[in-house]
Parts: sequence; structure tokens; C-alpha cells
Amino acid sequence: IAAPYKHRRKEELFFIWIKQHLKIKSFGGTTENAVKTQVYIAVITYTLVAIIRQQLKTEYTTYEVLQILGSSLLDKTPVNQLLRKQSDQNVKELVYNQLKIF
Repeated sequence: IAAPYKHRRKEELFFIWIKQHLKIKSFGGTTENAVKTQVYIAVITYTLVAIIRQQLKTEYTTYEVLQILGSSLLDKTPVNQLLRKQSDQNVKELVYNQLKIF
């Protein structure tokens, strides 16, 4: 009885981690392939952002890096300049100005 419960608990913790870190609120498809694809894409994106964060040695959290990169997708500023530690006010202005475009 304990073994299936432990396995089920690990699955629940995995999905909790997905919701918290990968920001997957709902799945776009209902098939197994659609769900796997969406999870794979989210994990790959999270991993790439973590690698960028580590290599640039930025003080931003992974979530903040995701926000900065997401808000500056159409900006031609190099990533290392985007992730230089700026005042929090500058980051909020960057995000706000990018959101005004849409």
C-alpha cells in the first residue's frame, strides 16, 4: 500500500512544481501527446533560462529573467544587457512599457 502512495505523492509534487515554476495553468490539448509536448516545451524553456541566468551570473531570479525576456521579445537589446542588475524601478518600467505596446 505504501509503494503506490509514495509514487502517487511524487507525481503530485511534480505537478505542483510544474504549476509553480513552469506557469502551466491548463493544458492546450487533451491527448497524451499534446500534454507531453507542452510539458517538454515548458521544461526546456525553464532549463534554457536557468542556464542563461547561471552563465551571465545575474542576480535576478529565474522567474524575473523569464519576465524580462518575455517582455522584451521584440527588443533588439542583447540579453546580457537586459539582465544587468538595474534598479527594480527600471525593470518595472521596462515591463510596463513593453505591455503598453500590446
